[in-house]
Amino acid sequence: MTPEIPTPASTSLVDRVKAIILTPKEEWPRIDAEPATISGLFTGYALILAAIPALAGLIGALIFGYGALGVYFRPSIGSAISMAVVQYVLSLVGVTVIAFIIDALAPKFGGISNRTQAFKVAIYSYTASWIAGIFAIIPALSFLMLLGVYSLYLLYTGLPLLMKAPKEKAGSYTAVTVLVAVVVSLIIGAIVVPLSGMFGGSPYGALSSSSGTTEGEVSIPGVGTIDLAKMEAASKKMEAAAKQMEDTAKTGKSNAVAPSVLQAMLPASIGRYQRTEIQSAGLGAGGSNASARYEAGEHSFRVELTDMAAMGALAGLGAAMNVESNKQTATGYERTSTANGQIVTEEWDKSSGEGKYGTTVNNRFMIEASGNAASIDELKAAVAAVGTEKLAALSK
Repeated sequence: MTPEIPTPASTSLVDRVKAIILTPKEEWPRIDAEPATISGLFTGYALILAAIPALAGLIGALIFGYGALGVYFRPSIGSAISMAVVQYVLSLVGVTVIAFIIDALAPKFGGISNRTQAFKVAIYSYTASWIAGIFAIIPALSFLMLLGVYSLYLLYTGLPLLMKAPKEKAGSYTAVTVLVAVVVSLIIGAIVVPLSGMFGGSPYGALSSSSGTTEGEVSIPGVGTIDLAKMEAASKKMEAAAKQMEDTAKTGKSNAVAPSVLQAMLPASIGRYQRTEIQSAGLGAGGSNASARYEAGEHSFRVELTDMAAMGALAGLGAAMNVESNKQTATGYERTSTANGQIVTEEWDKSSGEGKYGTTVNNRFMIEASGNAASIDELKAAVAAVGTEKLAALSK
C-alpha cells in the first residue's frame, strides 16, 4: 500500500520544521507531492518562522542591549521594535527574490519552471536560518547564527527534486542559486544597516540559505567548499538537540544553572584588573547569563558567562560542522574555529588594543571577554580565570 502523503492541512508547523531539518531527504519528496499555494506557504510557514530572528533580536536588545569590544548600550523600546520590523520584512523580501530566481533559472539547467515549487524550495530551505536566529537573544551567542548555513544542505537536497533538474546539472543549478542567494543576503544586509542606523541600533543580519548532499564536496562560488558528509552528520546531531529542547518545552523546566551561580563564578579581580560592575539574568528555558566589567587604568573589558541550556546542543552542531572563518586586516584579525570539539572566537586590533576572545565549554556554556586590553593574551587569561573545568563539572 502506498503511504499517505501528508498535506499542509495534516502536517503541523512543528512537525514540518522537525522533519525538514532532521530528515530532509525523506521530507522533500512529501513537500514535492503535496498541494500548496504561495499565499499558504507564507501564512502557514514563512510569516511565522521569519519572526524568530526578529523577535529574538528584539528580546536580546531590550535585555542585554547591543555591544562590541566592551561598549554596550540599550536602544529604546520603539527603536528596538522598529529594527525588528525592518529585519522581518527584509527577510521575507529576500526569500521572495530567491524564489523568483530559482524559478527563472530552472529551464537553463534542464528543470521545469514552476513558481509554486520554487517558493517551496526557497521557503523550506530558509528553515535552518530562521531557527538559528534564536541565538540573537544572547549577544555572546550571536556567532552561532552561522548554523543557518545548514540551509545550504536543505537547498541542495530539495532544489533538483522540486524543480525537476537532471542529476548531472543539479550541482551547477544549486551553485548558481547559492551564489545569487549570497548576493541577495549582502544586499539585504547593506539595506538593514543604514535603516537600523536611523533607529539608533544594529540588528543581527539575516543569514543566507543553501544546501548539501550525503558524500563528497560541493564548491560554491564566493562561499567555499561544503563537506556534504559533515552536513549529513550534522543533521543527526540536530536530532538530539531537538529532543532535548522538546523535553524542556513539555516539562516547562530547564536544567540551566541559576544566574546567581554564574555570577558567583566571575572573580573580583583578574590579574591587574578589578571588577567594577556585575549583573545576571535568567532566561527561563533559554538558559541564564551573568556578566561583569573589569578595569585597570585606561584598559577595561567585559566578561560574559552564558549557560545555553537546551540550546547548547545546537552549539554542538556547529562544532560538528567545524564552523570556521578567518579574516586578516592590516592591523589585526578575526577568527572563528573549532578546537577540541568546542567553538572558539577571537578578534584583535593592535592599533586600538581592542578585541574579544570566547569559547564554548562542553557545548553548553559560553565564556567571552571583550574590550580594550594590553594584548589578546589578557582577554584569554580573563576567560581562563572563570574556570572551564568548573563549568564542565556543572554540565554533568
